[in-house]
Amino acid sequence: MNAETPAVLTERDGHVLIVTLNRPEARNAVNGAVTAGLGNALAEADADIEIRAVVLTGAGDQTFCAGADLKAIMRGESLNPPGTEAWGFAGMVQHPIAKPVIAAVNGTALGGGTELVLASDLAVASETALFGLPEVKRGLIAAAGGVIRLPAQVPQKIAMHLLLTGEPIDAATALRWGLVNEVVPPAGVLAAAVDLAQRIAANAPLSVQGSKQVALGLRDGAYASEAQAWVDSDAAMIRVIGSEDAMEGPIAFAEKRAPQWKGR
Repeated sequence: MNAETPAVLTERDGHVLIVTLNRPEARNAVNGAVTAGLGNALAEADADIEIRAVVLTGAGDQTFCAGADLKAIMRGESLNPPGTEAWGFAGMVQHPIAKPVIAAVNGTALGGGTELVLASDLAVASETALFGLPEVKRGLIAAAGGVIRLPAQVPQKIAMHLLLTGEPIDAATALRWGLVNEVVPPAGVLAAAVDLAQRIAANAPLSVQGSKQVALGLRDGAYASEAQAWVDSDAAMIRVIGSEDAMEGPIAFAEKRAPQWKGR
């Protein structure tokens, strides 16, 4: 992808805004450009009276989102350009809007990809989709909402299994546990998500937005119930990221060997 190709694409389909993470060569990983593009798209959708629902997907048919762009991080690049810090990872995980957001999970969604699904209100998944939070395998924690939202959206013991083992699950399992609303063949995932969005958009927009706000406790652009959890998550991530194990995890992964954890 050249420098002029947008990292995030937007397209209107009636009252639905389709937002596409457009870095297929990087498995739609999140860098600063994705954060700014997705965050701005959500802000514009929230402010536009003509937009009644948002569909989020990834370019290509292999990966919805591979999480953070580790190469960008290694180059010293920030994933949150100036002005986007309050929005959190990808410009989305701490940036809830009143309009419903539907994830069209067109492929693998590990780490930050799963956290984008957790930040969405509904999700339609391809039969080829994979979900998981493998951070513990790298000496990290799922600090972009994973440790907060997964236990709130699936049964506690299921959430703990995913968080503590770091093992992935397939689309059928995600459907059984309630992480997604529907599983469809790969070629139909975006169409199915847009169809769901159009059915929502056919309803009275203020009724839909009010229902979401009350059901999820959305007030002044944030979920009140999550406020302390984000403080705790950030504190835990700071403790973990400065550990020897946090250095060992990525090194072992790059060297294709089992990590040697020290617990410090």
